Amino acid sequence: MAKNKTVTLHLRAGEAGPADVGKELGPLGVNLMEFCRRYNALTQDRRGFVVPAVLTLFEDRSFEVVTKQPTTASLIRHVTGLSGGSPRPGHENGGWITKEQLREVALAKLPDLNTTDLDQAEKIIAGTARSMGLSVRD
Repeated sequence: MAKNKTVTLHLRAGEAGPADVGKELGPLGVNLMEFCRRYNALTQDRRGFVVPAVLTLFEDRSFEVVTKQPTTASLIRHVTGLSGGSPRPGHENGGWITKEQLREVALAKLPDLNTTDLDQAEKIIAGTARSMGLSVRD
């Protein structure tokens, strides 16, 4: 089986439906119900998060689904209890994130990051928090 294409989708865990993925996957000939069933089964335990799925398509229209860790922004919103960031990052403060919360998110995201150093991972997460308009508090 030769690999034909790889697609990454960001979907709410355990809640994917054909309407959510039809626009991206329909033209590729993917069985939408089968994809949604597999994705929802893989992410059922992470409801409330946005979980990326990497979909590898093959020439015979079969596919493999691999899920990643929840998105960094989704994890930050979860640990801070915020519904979102600032409407104007850099101009208005959208809230605070503590060093402990940064470490918690960094530990969760470490498998998907391009580093194995926890301190560097925290810096990456702090950058995402700043881009959301959050300030880091000691």
